[in-house]
Amino acid sequence: MVDTLTTKARPASVAIPARQGYWHGVFRRLLRDPGGVAVGSIILLLLILALFGPWLIAKDPYQTSMFLRLKPIGTDGFPLGSDELGRDMLSRLILGTRLSLFMGIVPVVFAFFIGGAIGIVAGYAGGKTNTIIMRTVDVFYAFPSVLLAIALSGALGAGIGNALLSLTLVFVPQVARIAESVTAQVRHMDYIDAARATGASALTIIRVQVLGNVLGPIFVFSTGLISVCMILASGLSFLGLGVRPPEPEWGLMLNTLRTRFTPSRGWRPCRD
Repeated sequence: MVDTLTTKARPASVAIPARQGYWHGVFRRLLRDPGGVAVGSIILLLLILALFGPWLIAKDPYQTSMFLRLKPIGTDGFPLGSDELGRDMLSRLILGTRLSLFMGIVPVVFAFFIGGAIGIVAGYAGGKTNTIIMRTVDVFYAFPSVLLAIALSGALGAGIGNALLSLTLVFVPQVARIAESVTAQVRHMDYIDAARATGASALTIIRVQVLGNVLGPIFVFSTGLISVCMILASGLSFLGLGVRPPEPEWGLMLNTLRTRFTPSRGWRPCRD
């Protein structure tokens, strides 16, 4: 009797694709959205101008010449014309990107840390502590952002430092409100109760358990405030309450040239 050995063919090994990173998936979804591509391109352009602006400009944005004042757009050597003091508008516009982004990002960063800390403490403490802190925050939150920024800047005086302080005080209540709301939800989770049962202190629970779960929503909300802060900063400079001349800031540039606008020369529809 002969035993017949049968061998089964092994299945071909299946190649397991490498695990793709989180940011790779984000960029793939972004590239599929035309709107996301457009917005991302604009943000990238602004960052390039802000970082490499001093090396991209051909003229000194602070150099004045009364013989070159108010040159029209397209003039040789002045692609975007010149202002009332003969300064190159293109150079000032490019260099102003850095200052405008600075005025928009710095107050939001301070508001992220200060407002986030206030909101997390209020949300975790609860009770009377929460009531006292949040009612104080609501006093500032009740005023419109534009009105509060103008009032604070008017009281503190013009200047970059005072404008940054005013804008920080405007956005701290907004970040604190979001931080308090998210922290109040996390405070009632089971893992927080388990940490309390082990005898962990409140500071340890906030640092280990709470921060990792609330920083994400606070960060996302804060990034959305950067564009609003840039508009408010330009508005303060336009009103003479922000950046002072001769710094190239977008709002200040609009203020200095507002008397040169000629709406009557705009395009009008033809009539038969």
